[in-house]
This record gives sequence, C-alpha cells and structure tokens, in this order.
Amino acid sequence: MKASKKILSAALVAAMSASLLAGCGDKPAAGGSSDNGSSKVKINVTRACFNLAQPDTAEVKKVEKAINAYIGDKINVEISLTDISSNEYQEKANLALANNEINLFWTASWEQVIGCDDMIKGNAAKDITDIVKGSKLYSAIPEWVWPASAYDGKTYFVSCYKESAEGYDIMVRKEVADKHGWDLTSIKSLKDIEPMLADAKADGIKYPYLTQKTAMFFRWYLDSFDFFAQVSYLGVDRNTDTVVNTVQTAEYKEFCTLMADWAKKGYLSEDDATKTTNDQTTQTQDWAFSWWTDVPNNGEASSRYKQDVVLQPITNAYSHSTTTLGSCFAVTANSTDEQAKACVDFLGLLYTDKTLADLYTYGIEGTDYDRAADGSVTKKGDMYNHSAWESCSVLNLSIETGDPANKVELYKNFNDNSKSSCASGFRFDKSKVEAEYTACNNVFDEYGYILENGGYQDVDAKIAEYQAALDKAGYQKVLEEASAQYEAWKKTK
Repeated sequence: MKASKKILSAALVAAMSASLLAGCGDKPAAGGSSDNGSSKVKINVTRACFNLAQPDTAEVKKVEKAINAYIGDKINVEISLTDISSNEYQEKANLALANNEINLFWTASWEQVIGCDDMIKGNAAKDITDIVKGSKLYSAIPEWVWPASAYDGKTYFVSCYKESAEGYDIMVRKEVADKHGWDLTSIKSLKDIEPMLADAKADGIKYPYLTQKTAMFFRWYLDSFDFFAQVSYLGVDRNTDTVVNTVQTAEYKEFCTLMADWAKKGYLSEDDATKTTNDQTTQTQDWAFSWWTDVPNNGEASSRYKQDVVLQPITNAYSHSTTTLGSCFAVTANSTDEQAKACVDFLGLLYTDKTLADLYTYGIEGTDYDRAADGSVTKKGDMYNHSAWESCSVLNLSIETGDPANKVELYKNFNDNSKSSCASGFRFDKSKVEAEYTACNNVFDEYGYILENGGYQDVDAKIAEYQAALDKAGYQKVLEEASAQYEAWKKTK
C-alpha cells in the first residue's frame, strides 16, 4: 500500500522537505522524563493511518492510555501517540519533524518527502546501531534483515517484519485456464505462455496479456539483475557482480522484441502502452494473463481481483535493500540517546508481546475489534484501524478472521527461503547526479516504457534512439557514479 499524494506542487513539497528536514537536528525533540515526577522516559510516537479517511483523535488517546497502562510495569517508557490520515501524513509529519515534536515515527522506502532516503539525505534519522545491538528488538527480527536494511552499514530504520522479499508470478484467470486445460507448471519463463495467448485471443478476450500499464523488464528479469535503483535502465549483473547498462544487454533486446511481437500478434494491447487500462481492469473478464508480486499468502490475489486466479512463479524471490524497508520505524535525529533507547525498548516490546502488538494495531477489544473463539480478530474499523504491515511484526500479532491459520508459518517460509540479493544493503546516493538521474527517468517515460509495452515495432532502432536520448540526459555520468559507489560498497562487505 502507498499513501495518497498531497495536493501540493512537486516543487513546493521538495522545498518544504529540504527546509524542514534540515532543521531536525537543531534542538532535542519533545519528550524526556515524565512531568509527573516518575522516572518514565516520554516519547512521541507518530504513525500513518491507511484504513480510515480520518482517525478518531479521542479513540487514539484511549488506545494511548491503554498502552501506557499495559507497559507501565514492563519498560521505563511512556508514549504519546499521534495517528495521522495517510493522505495528510507527509505534510503533517514533516511539519512535526521540523518542530521537533516526534521521537519515533513510521516511514517507508517508497514514501515521499519523509521516506527513508529523504530522512538520510536530510540527516533526520538517528543512527541507532549501538542501541539496537544486543537488545530485545534486535533478536525479535531475523538477523539477515538488519544488514539488508542498513545504510552504509549503520542502522537507522527498524523494519516492520512482513514479506521482505521480491519475486514475480504469472497470473492466469482460472476460468480460462480450466477451459483450455493448460498445464501451468510447464511455464518456466514468460515466453512459454505464447501458445496459451493464442488460445485466449481466439476466445475473443480483449487483453490476452495485460501488463496493468506497467513496465515489466525490471520485474521479469529479476533473476538476471539486481535493479537497485528501481529503474529498468540500471542494474547489477548477477553473473559479474558489476553495475551495467541494462538497456544494452541481450536480455533487454530479447524482452522488448518479445513485447513487440506480442503486440503485432494482438496478444498485447496498445491500451497498456497508452495507459488506457486502469486498476479495475483486472477485476473484469477482459484478460487472460497478467502478473502478480509474490507474497506469503498468494490467496489474496483471488479476493483482490474478485475472481479465481492461478499463479505460477517466473522469478526467484530476492531480499534486497528496498524490500526490507517497505514499512519501517525511524528514531528522529534530534532525539536524545535516552529517548532513542526508550524508542528501541518500546519497539522491542511491541515486536515480542502480543498483547501490546494487538493494542497498537487493532486498538481496544470490544470497541475497535472483536475476538473470535479461535483468537482471531475482526476489526470494527470506524475509529481506530491499522494493519499488520505498517504496525509491527507479523510473527507476534493475532491474525485477522479469515486469514490462513498458518499465516505466521507462511511468512517465515517466504522470507527465510528467499535469496539474498548480491546488492542487498547497497544504497545508491544520487545526490551527485540528481539532475541527470531525473532527466534519465523522463527519457524512460518517453522511450523505455513504450518499448517495454510493445509500442515500437522497430526495436533495434528505438533502443538506439533511447540510448542516445539517455546519453544526452547524462546517463553515462549516472552509470559511472553508480558503478563507483557499488565497487566501493563491495569492499566494505
């Protein structure tokens, strides 16, 4: 899930981020010892709410009071809890950071303005490496997560333990697969579905293969490259362990040629290249094949798309720098060491004590949720409503009614059986090539996206045009900088 964008211009948001985050180290954050004479260390905790248009402030304060009552004799911490609607989170949390009103807050690698890279760039996240080591929190998260989520070997963020790997599956409407009796286990690569696409086209299906208006090279070719910058024109070649220009690889030509051929044959519609399809297209019967990001409980796909679907893995699942920070906590840089330790102590209990995890995630039993005889939770959802993925660790939380009884085991197996990517832990610092990187992304929108959606038939000529436009935008400088950083990082491993 992702938060809604603010109704602010990109320039205004960027300026706000630069000025406000820069001020985060000016003075200690609010908090410290409690004013009531006790020895409790007070910390301000701020989180985003994705499940409600507007959280109920009074109910949040009741949850805060219940949390403090529960943790009172367990840790030397007292929290003040702030819940902000996700569509206001970036702006309000950023202002609160600038005003030193936060000690512990939620963020993510994909979040804008106050995302992980923004926090590092603005020196707004505190290095908690030494505080975390040896703590209850450290042992509550699988050890491999810590280096994967680090920046320059230092711990600034605490992952919400959920799915922590990336991999991709072919997704097929079961009704169509059953009609033709397709053996989906025979699908080992994307091109293996071509005979089935011919069947789907013969059926009159509008979109035999639906890309969901998504450029898919850096997804389908995950076994060949670590796309550390989350763009398809730059990656680490897994065979050579070096940064390469992926646009000039045989794999890129192969993929774009296949997409062009499928478009010519009518298997891939120009609606994807022109972004005419929408997020609801997958809920119709207008498609046969599409893609799915592999998760521990793949049964979610059928409910999401409101019809039975069948999945067949195409890539391995890899844990890498971005996957572990899809949802996480950060301690603010202006928190004192005492406050930072209190934050770590609170998270340590949150990740190991199910009662606290349920309180923090679901709220107050009987008011915000009901508990079934089997211990599962049914959320009522109108005042306080959160989900596991943005709250804590799925290993230490009551499951919701309707989830698989073996949900925890599914997550453990999924994460533990993933492959550690060659560039796991590497962070590309784009600050020296920010203008060139932005320009290259614009070139991708003009050429790469359309190439990867079958929009050009003369693939060789268009790849040459694409490369020339990239080079004019400063691509070689981006490539050189990324390569130098990666080689330097490898020496620290």
